[in-house]
Amino acid sequence: MTDRFVMSRARPSSNFELATWLYMRVSGVLIAFLLLGHIVVMHVLHHVDEVDYSFAAGRLANPFWRIYDLVLLGLVVSHGVNGARIVIDDYVRSHGLRTLLKTALWTVGILFLVVGAFVLFTFQPVTG
Repeated sequence: MTDRFVMSRARPSSNFELATWLYMRVSGVLIAFLLLGHIVVMHVLHHVDEVDYSFAAGRLANPFWRIYDLVLLGLVVSHGVNGARIVIDDYVRSHGLRTLLKTALWTVGILFLVVGAFVLFTFQPVTG
């Protein structure tokens, strides 16, 4: 093989990309287990007729489920944002556009986390 077919890549100056690569694998496994737990509780252990507002309100009355849902939300949003960041880095060549897209991506991701956490921890069931 000749050298003309070998593409050289700049070596990363930090371990950030390695850490994000590892994070994607670990968070993916955690998301899979948490989602399986969610599916079992919401769709296997309880019939579709049981899952309504009062069921969700009762579930969110338990701090364990609020933390569970917050962890799931945090993992899913951060996993998705990191994956989209990688796609932007791979396909967007313009530095300015790449910066704009990543800024918008992180802004939306943080907004989803904040709104989701706000809903989870301020939810008060309506009675009556």
